[in-house]
Order: sequence, then C-alpha cells, then structure tokens
Amino acid sequence: MPASGELIRSMNYVEDITNTLRRICIMIPSLNTEEKKRLGESLRAANSAILDAIKDLERAGQ
Repeated sequence: MPASGELIRSMNYVEDITNTLRRICIMIPSLNTEEKKRLGESLRAANSAILDAIKDLERAGQ
C-alpha cells in the first residue's frame, strides 16, 4: 500500500525532530548548569507531547 502525502510529511517531521535532537546533544557540553536545567525542563515537556502522540496512534490503530 503506498504512503499518503500526509504520512510522508509526518514522517519527515519526525526525522526533523530527530536531527534537531542530535544537534542539541552536540551543544549540551557548552551550556552552563542553569541552561542545562532549563533545556531539560523543555525537553521533558516535549517528551510528554511525544508520548501523547504515540498513545493517540496506538488507540487509533486498534
């Protein structure tokens, strides 16, 4: 079954997120302690959104 345009676009977004996280990981050593803490808080919020999206996908697939 061929992939729809929406699926391809969404998968590209996920790839963009992954590449962005790689870039963030590369620059983490250059951050000070407070900046690392703030970035961690931001990533936790993003993690929650990602987990919610996965739950939605799993529910929709049933």
